[in-house]
Amino acid sequence: MNDKQLVAQHAAKLVRDGMVVGLGTGSTADFFIAELARRQAEEGLQISCVSSSIVSMLKAQELGLSLVAIENLTRLDLYVDGADEVTPDNTLLKGQGADLVREKLLAKASEQFIVLVDQSKMVTHIGANFPIPVEVMPFAWRLVQNSLQQLGGQGTLRQNSKGNGLAVTSYGSLVLDMHFASTPEIAEFNHLLSATPGVIEHGIFHGLANTVLLAENGVVQEQKPAD
Repeated sequence: MNDKQLVAQHAAKLVRDGMVVGLGTGSTADFFIAELARRQAEEGLQISCVSSSIVSMLKAQELGLSLVAIENLTRLDLYVDGADEVTPDNTLLKGQGADLVREKLLAKASEQFIVLVDQSKMVTHIGANFPIPVEVMPFAWRLVQNSLQQLGGQGTLRQNSKGNGLAVTSYGSLVLDMHFASTPEIAEFNHLLSATPGVIEHGIFHGLANTVLLAENGVVQEQKPAD
């Protein structure tokens, strides 16, 4: 069993009957979805699930998990997802899959937001390994780009996987991938990005993760936010 499977199984043990569970997207989240389906089949676990993306929705449907539409939710018990980067204070960078709106909605609405990572995702500061994705209204992308340049950012629109056009989110938005040589204190920076006109959502998840489950060499550690 690899570290991704181990940490996913650890998270799945936290799920109890009657819970509404948010399903993340990515290879580690896939292991979590598979383990929930196993528990449902073998242990009779009774849960409802809501997906963070079309990809996780299809995976859950394929494995027989019961899904509810995000439109029908006001809260959920548990949201489990991965992250591209995690800092020591449990600030996350997400968005390489470009489903930022649904992911942040689920993270904010959940009683517990648990993040599954391995050591490669741990960083000292956000933006260490990846650009910061900023989802923008298509007609406003140049104005947003200019605003972010005034904050010290450099970047351009994300290309699609084939490289022959622009990446488009589930909501028809575009994504600016921005690099910042230096950033203000993370809470302030999170606010600055959110307050920029034309920005729909961005990839900094600050103050949202309750627990980071870190798998390394067959051992799972829990990282809680500092008090």
